[in-house]
Amino acid sequence: MLHDGRPLAAATVLSHPEQLGRLRAACPEAAGTAVLAGDPCYDRILAALPHRDRFRRALGVAAGQRLVVVNSTWSPGSLFGDDDSEGDLLPSLLPRLAAELPADEYRTAAVLHPNIWHGHGPGQIRAWLDRARHAGLALVDPLEDWRQALIAADCVIGDHGSVTYYAAAIGRPVLLGAFPGGALDPDSPVAALGRAAPRLRPYDDLRAQVDRAVDRHDPGSFRAQAEHVSSAPGRSAALLRRAFYGLIGIPEPAGRPALLDPLRLPSYAPAERTAPVRVLSRLTDASGPPEIAVVRCAADDDGPGPGYGSGYGYGPDSGDDIGWDAHTSVHEDTPDPGRLRIADVIVRYAAADDPRVGPPAAWTAEVLGQHPGCALAAYVTGPGRCTVRTRGGDLLRLTARPGADGRADLCDPAAHASALHAWLAGGKSVEEAVASGITVVTGRVRHGVDVERLG
Repeated sequence: MLHDGRPLAAATVLSHPEQLGRLRAACPEAAGTAVLAGDPCYDRILAALPHRDRFRRALGVAAGQRLVVVNSTWSPGSLFGDDDSEGDLLPSLLPRLAAELPADEYRTAAVLHPNIWHGHGPGQIRAWLDRARHAGLALVDPLEDWRQALIAADCVIGDHGSVTYYAAAIGRPVLLGAFPGGALDPDSPVAALGRAAPRLRPYDDLRAQVDRAVDRHDPGSFRAQAEHVSSAPGRSAALLRRAFYGLIGIPEPAGRPALLDPLRLPSYAPAERTAPVRVLSRLTDASGPPEIAVVRCAADDDGPGPGYGSGYGYGPDSGDDIGWDAHTSVHEDTPDPGRLRIADVIVRYAAADDPRVGPPAAWTAEVLGQHPGCALAAYVTGPGRCTVRTRGGDLLRLTARPGADGRADLCDPAAHASALHAWLAGGKSVEEAVASGITVVTGRVRHGVDVERLG
């Protein structure tokens, strides 16, 4: 901070007085340049908190789903770093999350520090995370959309970086997957977060740890961290502009408020799983319309997959999978085309008028003709909508009923297709499903789905 004993900067912007105290202790010659001006990044997050539901829908988070955001900063001791004796933790953790967290009850996203992207290159990062991306992981823009992902999150798995700290400050449950405590000033707020937040045990049951972090979280547990983000929440724009104009020696614009750009609404990006999906299903004893419980997880070749008890995406919460039937759903663009030969359900996501593969009636007939072992082909055309063709020749449209507010049900329509397959495989009839629709149960949420015969 000094050159020939004099401060390099005319102004050193700090967000909180505790930083001024540490600056005075570390470099007293620069203390006179300090300007307390709050935190504009934090102010943008605070201003956007009321839009949490919109950000969740942009990420395709359906009713009843929990969004798990995994974050890594840039250093050897970070979650993506290599200080661990077994190497980088994150590339192996992300596929396990996809395999252990049921797809229709959880959504996963990753926020990686920009220096990770630039240091290794986008191609290398995508290669390292290839398995997780095929299993439905969202890679969040590290410059524009990470704040929106934090606001939308139900749980953040992170490290000592600022993104994890912001998550704690806005009251999100935090699990620390890595934390190099010895490299931090023990008096810093970040070090205090390391003492307050629970640790992730990466080789134990991930689902149980995420659920425990969410269910037992006290919104006030990180109040001290929030208080140390900024001494002037909501006022950084005005304070910074005053400092800038003071440095250049001219008056501020009269009658014009100092404003920060609001956080943008990200593009709609639902999960699309091209990795094979193992599906557990069970027809429930319901007095109303046909009701099918469905649990879908990525079929991770490195783990047992769903239906094998705690930690591997099992059916009922108790880990008891007795009475659950299993089938395999495979995206037509699966990285392993050989899986299509054993698929019970084959899925495609595209617009109904996509000239490359559509219309749905033609594609579904083509797929069943190409893959004689497939029982049902599903063409997903948008939120809550898909067209399916059964091996028996029935062409049907499945349409999820909207919520009470009129908004589309964002549960993946491929889950509805798997539920219908389970219904028919259980010896039930298309006519009954058409007459009353079906109810698809994912976790604790029931999705009403209308079934319409097209041909």
